[in-house]
Amino acid sequence: MFSIAWAPCYAHPLPAGHRFPMLKYELLPEQLLREGTVTEASFFTSVPPPAAEILRTHTADYYYRLQHGQLTRQEERVTGFPWSEALFIREITILGGTIECARRALQQGIAFNVAGGTHHAFADHGEGFCLLNDQAAAANYLLTHEPSIQKVLIIDLDVHQGNGTAAIFQHEPRVFTFSVHGTRNYPHRKEHSDLDLALPDGTGDDAYLALLGATLPRLLDEVAPDFIFYLAGVDVLATDKLGYLALSRDGCRQRDQFVLELCQRQQVPVVVCMGGGYSERLVDIIEAHANTFRVAAHLW
Repeated sequence: MFSIAWAPCYAHPLPAGHRFPMLKYELLPEQLLREGTVTEASFFTSVPPPAAEILRTHTADYYYRLQHGQLTRQEERVTGFPWSEALFIREITILGGTIECARRALQQGIAFNVAGGTHHAFADHGEGFCLLNDQAAAANYLLTHEPSIQKVLIIDLDVHQGNGTAAIFQHEPRVFTFSVHGTRNYPHRKEHSDLDLALPDGTGDDAYLALLGATLPRLLDEVAPDFIFYLAGVDVLATDKLGYLALSRDGCRQRDQFVLELCQRQQVPVVVCMGGGYSERLVDIIEAHANTFRVAAHLW
């Protein structure tokens, strides 16, 4: 069995009518436990890391202003979340969970964060519901503290390009960033990942899975990563309000199975973060996320 990072603060209260589905962070663990996919023993409580670990990725000025509520109104608006001390605690707790997942995945082969995948956060600012970049910080943690980790691959299959992650690692050859995303989707100004695959609106299961199947095995051979971070966003679904692609729930499950089977076959440890999902019906989000855990439970 694998470890899963979670904390009560993940489900942060937001103003009425806010479009971010915070409730999924409560409902997803409940669903996984109810159906027996995981047990209580699978979960560990995320805790914030030392500030020094965050400052390997984010600038001191931005971190200080975020901590003390000194973002400008425009900066706050771009993040999509109203600032509060509780929100700051949430963000550093999620980031700490991904770092601890990385440590555990080295022993267990795989670990999950119920939240995370905050790939729109840049070193010096946040965007798009992302204030701190958890996978970038965890990658930097491994490169600093684990001598066996010399090459990291970030597989970002959220429907939105991982612009913050791409920018953070643009001059870091030890981290290879790979993003598959919608061409016309947010962010409108894309950064340059090491490999970007941009898809037209309406791309469905067959085309998506064929492209991934033709790309990812070759990429693993070429990059030869010692560690993988997988951002398993479910905003690729046809039901997603913000996605514009057309994957079915089963197509999304097949995507996860392909990625995770490849990681297992190559014996590369992997941390999975949930990323985005904005379907109208919460059940579509929860079921698609749960499928990622179900696939892993059959493999590990």
